[in-house]
Amino acid sequence: FFFFSSRRRHTRFLPVSWARRCVQETGLGIEYTCEICGNYSYWGRRAFERHFQEWRHSYGMKCLRIPNTVHFKEITSINDALALHQKLMLESDASQFKPELDEEYEDSEGNILNKKKYLDLERQGLL
Repeated sequence: FFFFSSRRRHTRFLPVSWARRCVQETGLGIEYTCEICGNYSYWGRRAFERHFQEWRHSYGMKCLRIPNTVHFKEITSINDALALHQKLMLESDASQFKPELDEEYEDSEGNILNKKKYLDLERQGLL
């Protein structure tokens, strides 16, 4: 998926030479804009990929209160970044250790039970 917009620079106005061919072959004629960086334009794929580690993008992410991690690479839209951050936060909350559900106990017979079942059986006197 591409979460960025791109525009082609008109290379037909450049004289037919090695410079024009280099611009066309390396992709320097393609403009990539990043909404997080304040709609700043990057010319070429290499410059666009590098900008994710630069100060402007990091500052934009910091202003949105989002960590600038690998998860957000290639995302240039503010709405997409916020939605992904919300999704990652929900996933991390679901995967955290919850003692009432994840704690395990072993009875005298070697059966492994979670905390709730173990305490229920212990109260009933079955252990």
